[in-house]
Amino acid sequence: MPTAKANGLTIAYETAGNPRDPTILLVMGLGAQLTLWPDAFVEALAASGLHVVRYDNRDVGLSSDFDSLGVVDMNEVMMKAIAGRPVDPPYTVADMAADGIGLLDALGVKSAHVVGLSMGGMIVPHMATKHPGRVESMTVVMSSSGRRGLPPGKPEAVKMLMTRPMSNDRAEILRHSLALRRAIAGPAYPENEQELRVKVERQIDRRYYPQGVARQYHAVIADGDRTSILKSVKVPTLVIHGSDDPLLPVECGRDVAAAVPGAVMHEEPGMGHEIPTALCHALAARIAAHCKAAT
Repeated sequence: MPTAKANGLTIAYETAGNPRDPTILLVMGLGAQLTLWPDAFVEALAASGLHVVRYDNRDVGLSSDFDSLGVVDMNEVMMKAIAGRPVDPPYTVADMAADGIGLLDALGVKSAHVVGLSMGGMIVPHMATKHPGRVESMTVVMSSSGRRGLPPGKPEAVKMLMTRPMSNDRAEILRHSLALRRAIAGPAYPENEQELRVKVERQIDRRYYPQGVARQYHAVIADGDRTSILKSVKVPTLVIHGSDDPLLPVECGRDVAAAVPGAVMHEEPGMGHEIPTALCHALAARIAAHCKAAT
């Protein structure tokens, strides 16, 4: 697994496609490693004429962790935010955006199309606004502005996200991880159980690191309402959201699209909070077309 020094950190990454093609940077969500981007999705983007770069955000996977900053209680952070009390994160979402730009620097890439999924969709607007000239286009997938008043996710999906396995036993971690994936999936695209198990085991065996997930969550909560940031985005923007997302309802995606000037909204029927295998090629084609139109 290649790594690069970026923004003072070690960032693990993978590439696909021809380096001479336009670069597309894939930014993953909360606690998710780069391997959670479906291989079929990555391969389809590369086949469309894009140089694909996917990476582990800080505090997850094989990138630098922040153990020295201590343990975060996710429920305590949420309660502080609900009460309107100050939330002082160990690092910020803007810091995470700088990591991605730093990776482009390390790879010698002057500018790139950026795609952010879930938390990644909260990171990429910071890239587009704080690092002008580095972002050619932006795609926000199943994300949110963080604005108060948006509908919450389904209780069972939110509960699974906020709870941890009952022990550090591998079998229990696997059980909990599978239950979380099932809870956030869309009803129209149930995943083959054996394929799902293989994907989840791949994540666990690569690295299981819940402490980093909690610190990332802290950063997201502290980032608050990004509406003003979204309104200042000046690059072509595509918003993709599943109609049956149980974690971030489709209204969240509509809100993002309404905030970004000229954004195009695509609602994917039956999709939940993931990119299902059956939609990899169609979504990759839609994103590739958006990138080419912006070039």
